[in-house]
Amino acid sequence: MADNGSLEDFLATAVDAAKQAGEIIRKGFYQTKHVEHKGQVDLVTETDKACENLIFDLLKQHYPTHMFIGEETTAACGVTELTDEPTWIVDPLDGTTNFVHGFPFVCVSIGLTIGKFPTVGVVYNPIMDELFTGIHGKGAFLNGKPLKVSVQTELVKSLLATEAGIQRDKLTLDASTNRINNLLVKVRSLRMSGSCALNLCGIACGRLDLFYELGYGGPWDVAAGVVIVKEAGGLIYDPSGKDFDITSPRVAASNPFLKDAFVEVLQLSE
Repeated sequence: MADNGSLEDFLATAVDAAKQAGEIIRKGFYQTKHVEHKGQVDLVTETDKACENLIFDLLKQHYPTHMFIGEETTAACGVTELTDEPTWIVDPLDGTTNFVHGFPFVCVSIGLTIGKFPTVGVVYNPIMDELFTGIHGKGAFLNGKPLKVSVQTELVKSLLATEAGIQRDKLTLDASTNRINNLLVKVRSLRMSGSCALNLCGIACGRLDLFYELGYGGPWDVAAGVVIVKEAGGLIYDPSGKDFDITSPRVAASNPFLKDAFVEVLQLSE
């Protein structure tokens, strides 16, 4: 293992970083926000940048040989290729739009891949003080209590989450709303929380039964959540039913009972 750390050490450091970044988010959440636009609806704040700097400084101190991919740095410096090296993949503030509006679904997401495989995940919502953690092969936890996905077997009784995404062109929006229309007749209800990482954690703790998103920002949205879902007994896959690929912005998640029916409906709505 690089830098003589165990997976438990990596997790402990990531939790420390997430909690410190969470403090910055909590303070900023109740103050006036200074907002920049990355795109038409994609926002970035001073808090995003401050959190990313804090997290990377702390992780680099502990693990100087590890690689780093962050939403703000990568966006600014071109995309960093994911290699087999231990790589920290960080979204310093997932749910920036929520943050700007004072809607309490915001989180820090810190994932570690080893050999391109998501191995350690931490997602922390500092406003609701919920800390989701997972280590490959060692289970997933919410504030230290073990997590399990739902046991729902019927789509019609399932709660579905998705996101509208950041594209606002008519073609993308039509495809997205058509898909939602087709799914709405098959499930109980729909949620759009505004945070991909927290949607994945919702699957892991059984608050949500189904989640998919097409065209999210990048691997930083899912790197941590994927570990947490799998360790809670959930499945992560491409919405087509194929294997999940962390480098492609498409994800679906559910408990094992619902996967086949969910994929079938997703494919019909393509």
